[in-house]
Amino acid sequence: MLRSKLIPILFAVLLSAPLWPGGAAAQSAVQSREYDQCIELAMREPEIGFERAIAWRDLGGGVAARHCVAVALYGLGQFGEAALRLERLGQENANPELRVSLFGQAGNAWLMAEEFERAHAVLSAGLELAPYNYDLLVDRSLVYAAAENYWATVDDLNRALDVAPNNAEALVFRASAYRYLDSLELAADDVNRALELQQNHVAAYLERGNIRRLSGSPDGARQDWLRAIELAPNSPAAEAARRNLEKLDIRAD
Repeated sequence: MLRSKLIPILFAVLLSAPLWPGGAAAQSAVQSREYDQCIELAMREPEIGFERAIAWRDLGGGVAARHCVAVALYGLGQFGEAALRLERLGQENANPELRVSLFGQAGNAWLMAEEFERAHAVLSAGLELAPYNYDLLVDRSLVYAAAENYWATVDDLNRALDVAPNNAEALVFRASAYRYLDSLELAADDVNRALELQQNHVAAYLERGNIRRLSGSPDGARQDWLRAIELAPNSPAAEAARRNLEKLDIRAD
């Protein structure tokens, strides 16, 4: 699928920053607890969380309740509807920091819905407000990757790494982009650096295995994929590694 073209595992998780108008301090402790509980339920049990969020909204829960509804919809896989609601909340909010957060969440949801043009538009709107926002840059890089525009992917990841030079996730993502651009030496440099920073980074082992296979080192690829499975046997990365190993064995036969 296009949305997994760049990265070996999907990592889209909605951030749940407080969305109280004027900041959380302007609300009572009871309201703050209500919001925290609603978000937690929406992420853990989205069907129940959706019903609770709707009821709270109808009782006057306001912006916080509407955000909780959107998070529940995301958890239910209703990515397009969640994105619409998150984007609308961002457009209505006057607080620049909250607008950036909401636009980032909306872009994430549009990406999951495979609505790449809309994802690009809302993430770019967020970056106009916060040009050096790491999360927005990484998310937009994934949009470019989904459109197979890997040079633009690298450009956004370069900017993200200017902000957070030791972020292993961004290095793995950029390694993947370089791999699609057939720049295997640059890809290897990034993934090796990521593993220096986080020696048990599962996705980095998966990616390095991909790079090693393309570089003509099937034994090295096998070693990395087995390591990914060992570190997190039930993860999406491990599943991808198993598929790669099966393909490697078929070619060997």
